[in-house]
Amino acid sequence: MTELPWIERAAGAPYFVTAQGEPWTPIGQNDAISWPELEGLFRRRDLPGVERHLRHLRDSGVTCLRLMLEYAQGNHRFLERPAGRFVPAMVQLWDDLFRLCERVGMRVLLTPFDTFFTWVRWRHHPYNAANGGPCSSRTRLLVCPETREFVKARLAFATRRWGGSGVIFAWDLWNEMHPAQAENRHGAFAEFIDDVGPFLRNLETELHGRAHLQCVSVFGPELLSSPAIADPIFRHPRLDFASSHFYESGTIDHPADTVAPALAVGRLTRDALGHITDLRPFLDSEHGPIHSFKDRHSTLPEEFDDEYFRHIQWAHLASGGAGGGMRWPNRSPHVLTPGMRTAQAALSRFLPLVDWPRFRRRNISDDIGLRGDAAHVFGCGDARQAVAWLLRPGLEDAPAARGKRLLHRVARGTGASLTLTLPGLDPGAYEAVLWDTRAGRECGRLRAVAEGPAGLALPLRLSGPDLALAIRPI
Repeated sequence: MTELPWIERAAGAPYFVTAQGEPWTPIGQNDAISWPELEGLFRRRDLPGVERHLRHLRDSGVTCLRLMLEYAQGNHRFLERPAGRFVPAMVQLWDDLFRLCERVGMRVLLTPFDTFFTWVRWRHHPYNAANGGPCSSRTRLLVCPETREFVKARLAFATRRWGGSGVIFAWDLWNEMHPAQAENRHGAFAEFIDDVGPFLRNLETELHGRAHLQCVSVFGPELLSSPAIADPIFRHPRLDFASSHFYESGTIDHPADTVAPALAVGRLTRDALGHITDLRPFLDSEHGPIHSFKDRHSTLPEEFDDEYFRHIQWAHLASGGAGGGMRWPNRSPHVLTPGMRTAQAALSRFLPLVDWPRFRRRNISDDIGLRGDAAHVFGCGDARQAVAWLLRPGLEDAPAARGKRLLHRVARGTGASLTLTLPGLDPGAYEAVLWDTRAGRECGRLRAVAEGPAGLALPLRLSGPDLALAIRPI
């Protein structure tokens, strides 16, 4: 078994590389230790089945899972019980999972708590003072000094036991920071990061000679009602990259079509990059139809959901995000569909067309010229490379399920000729590789010359509902 290299930030580009300097992109989704595909870990009920699942993910282009050390939807997956005592069965579960990930070549974006279930099931949680824990109220989770020490102890335990491995891509120090967890004190976000981040970084450096990357995450809609929290989320100097959760109301959390969610992701990614001032990477580490699933008790029709998923990942990548974003399944059962795995594989095969460690991209979606109104356009670029994705605005009814007409609508359209003009490229000859996002393969090449301010003009025939492009110097 070859030891997995650690993941680092690319020097001077908002993407990731291995410790050997090879490009690495997070392609994956959120999973949980009690969901169907990983539930065989508990008490070692089916370790071979979990390994087969991880190998299938790897073969589908998946490079990373986002996982919570404690997913507290029930009472049998607490990592500590009582607070400060690590449950042997859970420690064994994580021992096994890290061993399997190392063997298969899968990495993990790891966060110490599922703060949603910690909040809604607070009366059961071991950290509750009523259960002998350190915290008098869930509204003090981020600011209680005693609780802070338990958080540090949990992270210390984790890195001492598992942190020497390159399986850990990065630490999400706190899942979905929210003012309600800090007595509505917005300044508590930076205080938490300033305390917990250096503690973990210093301990890892002492133990392993280096430290894993760090971020914190936020429930994206909270940025609208509490704009002051954007600074620690996107610009805190102690964090290595930025992360947000794309759950925009209506478009993403309860989609009626597959185009509006893509437009929302393009806009949210552009807005996130606008907050960042130091070229740190950005990725959406949670998205999905949460309102449809959780509140309306509805699982999206599979074919519709597959296109919704595919559109979101290409909008994220082409707008300047690292990878395609990380779906929270929000399906019954809580797993991604085969079509979503196909979409992840198609994205992974596109990645080698771009020199990510030297791609100093900026979002150029609003600057790209498009003759006519045949498509929505998403793009990012620098002086030598660009990535673009075109999406037809035409919609039609999705296929009916079980004889019922669906209200959901999917992207369609007949062929259209158009000219795409990309700004900002240095003068010279370029090649555009055209990519079929559904089939996951190249579908053509174009050559053109960029001549100063006029940009690079590419005449295209858009024969399907969407098309991706990788533009690079010849």
